Amino acid sequence: MRQLATMAGISNPYLSQIERGLRAPSDKVLEAIAGTLEISVDRLYEQAGVSTDDEDEDPVVEQAIRDDHHLSPRQRQAMLEVYAAFRAVGKSAR
Repeated sequence: MRQLATMAGISNPYLSQIERGLRAPSDKVLEAIAGTLEISVDRLYEQAGVSTDDEDEDPVVEQAIRDDHHLSPRQRQAMLEVYAAFRAVGKSAR
């Protein structure tokens, strides 16, 4: 826990409060934690059991982006955001 807090640049007590549900982390803190774990913020939510998508399953493309460790965490997040934007436009065009 201490190592994660140090690597994410947040205090150990604050991380502990987040873990116990006493504090809701900001987007910046979530991004720092996800980046440290080399996963997307969405994946972090999934691991916590919180759904961020309206659909039950992630598209195969999203999973492939998440699993591609040749990309940096920020690159994966950017790719997921671009893909989500294209999907949103596609849904509205139907």
